[in-house]
Amino acid sequence: MKAILMTAPGSPEVLQLQEVPDLAIQKPTELLVRLKAAGINPIDTKLRQRGRFFPDQMPAILGCDGAGVVEAVGAEVQRFQVGDEVYFCNGGLGGHPGNYAEFATIDEKFAARKPASLSFEEAAAAPLVLLTAWEALFDRCNLQPDQRVLVHAGAGGVGHVAVQLAAIKGARVCSTVGTEEKARLVRQLGAELAILYQQTDFVQAVMDWTEGEGVDIAFDTVGGSNFFKSLEAVKVYGEAVTILDFDTANANWKTARMRNLRVSQELMLTPMLQGLVAAQQHQAEILEACATLFDEGKLKIHLQQTLPLAEAATAHRLLEAGSMTGKLVLVI
Repeated sequence: MKAILMTAPGSPEVLQLQEVPDLAIQKPTELLVRLKAAGINPIDTKLRQRGRFFPDQMPAILGCDGAGVVEAVGAEVQRFQVGDEVYFCNGGLGGHPGNYAEFATIDEKFAARKPASLSFEEAAAAPLVLLTAWEALFDRCNLQPDQRVLVHAGAGGVGHVAVQLAAIKGARVCSTVGTEEKARLVRQLGAELAILYQQTDFVQAVMDWTEGEGVDIAFDTVGGSNFFKSLEAVKVYGEAVTILDFDTANANWKTARMRNLRVSQELMLTPMLQGLVAAQQHQAEILEACATLFDEGKLKIHLQQTLPLAEAATAHRLLEAGSMTGKLVLVI
């Protein structure tokens, strides 16, 4: 089969289209999936730059997100049959092969049925960002109807689904964005307030919006000093969750302490990295629930651009350039 191989850590040029041995089902509960599309995520570019979680297994195939058609099933598979359309977040971290390829294998427990209303490209863009936003807002913060939520970078990959999931839950959402075009997008997705952070102090904007109280939950998808500044926009006994490392060199926890805030971190890759089967099954269940939301017209994925598999390096350069709206996808 054809696949994009990461030959060594480095620049996007280390991603090369090559012929590799065909994949085969190794366990009786596995599916062999003919991939139609693969999502591109920031974790892919980070692993390409610094090396994989499993550096002894090189060269390797990147790409956590995939969507395609079941080509073959193991002897004990019960949930799927040949011809079924699936989407998932699996592999691509350096152990199990990723999805920048023509085929992938996945245990049936970790796969979900592709939303019928989505193209393969849209479906491949969805899993990692959906799981990140769902786990952060619902599993970490237990978001409730009528709560107020601040979502940073609401037009980005994780942000644009977080805005929608919060609105679907019945929460009131505000979001930081960089341009008027992105402001229009997040309002269309369900945000009451779009804050142009380059022109407006977002803490002050949040305080004005909440009549001086602050939001119940701040969801940080930016990192660095942005997280600690976000704490100033959270109400007493509120919550803050981030998908990035804390900036420990410049950490100031005084606001969090004085307001009795609960602080969480979200890394949806943990179940894959640690082989937590029940947690990976939970993630597949989340994707099944989201498939229903897609098909009911309540949730959508914003695709900025699709590129052919051979242009994976170009996709990485585009993502690393920043200011991304929605998602990038490789078409296979």
